[in-house]
Amino acid sequence: MANTPQSKKRARQNERRQDINKARRSRIRTFLRKVEEAIASGDQGVAQAALRDAQPEMMRGVTKGVMHKNTAARKMSRLSARVKAIG
Repeated sequence: MANTPQSKKRARQNERRQDINKARRSRIRTFLRKVEEAIASGDQGVAQAALRDAQPEMMRGVTKGVMHKNTAARKMSRLSARVKAIG
């Protein structure tokens, strides 16, 4: 349990950041799910558009510290390879 004023403040800040990060992570997953659904449908044009929308969202997550840079790069690489294989 937080006792000092500083640790109480850190606990409040951590809760606030946790909510923000959770929302951002959820938003990224939504964009990724749209790409997955487009790939499953077999429409390359829609899948490419969904991937183009998802890429900046993932990079924003990297800059905000929600996910690691290499993780985002790996996911984008694998998704783009799958989108390319549709055609």
